[in-house]
Amino acid sequence: MKIIMLGAPGAGKGTQAKMIAEKYCIPHISTGDIFRANIKNGTELGKKAKEFMDKGLLVPDELTCDLVVDRIAKDDCKNGFILDGFPRTIPQAEALDAALVKNNEKMDYAIDVDVPDENIVNRMGGRRACLNCGATYHVVFNPTKVEGKCDNCGSDTVLRDDDKPETVQNRLKVYHDQTQPLIEYYNKQNILKSVDGTQSMDKVFSDITAILGE
Repeated sequence: MKIIMLGAPGAGKGTQAKMIAEKYCIPHISTGDIFRANIKNGTELGKKAKEFMDKGLLVPDELTCDLVVDRIAKDDCKNGFILDGFPRTIPQAEALDAALVKNNEKMDYAIDVDVPDENIVNRMGGRRACLNCGATYHVVFNPTKVEGKCDNCGSDTVLRDDDKPETVQNRLKVYHDQTQPLIEYYNKQNILKSVDGTQSMDKVFSDITAILGE
């Protein structure tokens, strides 16, 4: 089962992707995790990616496509995978399709977690991230056990630059301009499914599993 998660930044698609990966025993592949690992390790790719991410801009296609295609070729993806944060543009989607076609494969589902912009801004302002291990929290919906400290490693949690209101507005504009066209792209392929992302986390998950099957 090969799944793409779509939705605006902050729609909750990352959380859903992790839950789906666990339920169906397939890898959760997040470009955000790949970028953060490179940033933490101080690689050249990480430095380039950080420049774009700190401004709320998308990382250019050429910095992402090869990484993802290499990742889905690994053995643990033979039974499927779930992509979170990729593709973000039509050229990325076309590059992914071309890579899959070479192996006589194709994507099975593109799931759009639909949330209005105003909900996104409120949600992301409450997000907190651990810069050490990458864990994410929310001051209302998913708070840490000890305020300001990561449950996993005990490091400080912070409001990331790309979650600040002015950056979120910019990220949403970029999303509508560059990523939202993917909804029509996958609709034409008859693999698009949409769920109401304003519902509770568990209800969104049950709606998605109803689409994918038990």
